[in-house]
Amino acid sequence: MNTFPLRIAAPDGMICDEPAVQLSVRGVEGSLSVLAGHVPFATVVVPCECRVYRPDGTVLSGVCGDGFLSVTKEGTQLLVTSFVWEKEAGSAEPDGAPPQKQA
Repeated sequence: MNTFPLRIAAPDGMICDEPAVQLSVRGVEGSLSVLAGHVPFATVVVPCECRVYRPDGTVLSGVCGDGFLSVTKEGTQLLVTSFVWEKEAGSAEPDGAPPQKQA
């Protein structure tokens, strides 16, 4: 599977910095997905569910606030006002997701 560098950041720090197969979010004009080799573009992101599809087949889901998505040849950056990984039933954090910072 082809991958691309993905970085997700919020004011409290880096949320995700790893290769991804796909990123799915909602822009101002509707839902969108980014794959490796996507044409460069930028858009505003609205509060939504964010899904990161990893090369090993796992999918991480989270909820993000307003933000900005930038897709370039060098990688994809999602800068958001807030981000929280969805917790899986019976576990403190999704499998492989970085632990959330406690305020």
